[in-house]
Amino acid sequence: MQPLHDPALVEVRRSRKRVRTVSAWREGERTVIAIPARFTRAQEKEWVHRMVTRLATQERRRRPSDVELADRARELSARYLSSRAVPTSVRWSTNQGRRWGSCTPSEGTIRISDRVRGMPRWVIDYVLLHELTHLLHACHGPEFWAELDAYPRTQRAQGFLEGYSFRAERGEDADGSAAEAAEVDELDGDELDGVVRDEAPTA
Repeated sequence: MQPLHDPALVEVRRSRKRVRTVSAWREGERTVIAIPARFTRAQEKEWVHRMVTRLATQERRRRPSDVELADRARELSARYLSSRAVPTSVRWSTNQGRRWGSCTPSEGTIRISDRVRGMPRWVIDYVLLHELTHLLHACHGPEFWAELDAYPRTQRAQGFLEGYSFRAERGEDADGSAAEAAEVDELDGDELDGVVRDEAPTA
């Protein structure tokens, strides 16, 4: 196992302009940690460990297992659909073609495209809710969309998926660039420098 500070794994970037924040993000196989230039070596070690751990936790949330996906579907049904949508199974699928997911109301089964795996959690939640709503309304009629109105990020998630598809159709690296840009966007302007950001001590 390579040591944590191996440049092939972790790159620490010091900046005099950076005063109150520490950021972390992936560049290929490397993890980049941006820290204030004033940090001591002990502070650097502490914050590298903290941010690498936080980034890994964030990535696990964005790549749930089949069991975690089913658990999340139950949580979303309870929160937004009053637990009325009760699937018999929810799992990832590699044969969805261009669809983000599919639902078979007669069987109660939901399949989510493996392309969604790794997208921001609020996008995964939208796709899950979309398919859960099909258990209540088979077609995309007014009642269907009225149910999804309860989810506050419906339009934003739709825009994300449309942008992802557009990039894929143009042959761009939708799996990498789109997901990273969206994660920065998810932080709503307070986190401008990377995927994960935290406040650094001022003294």
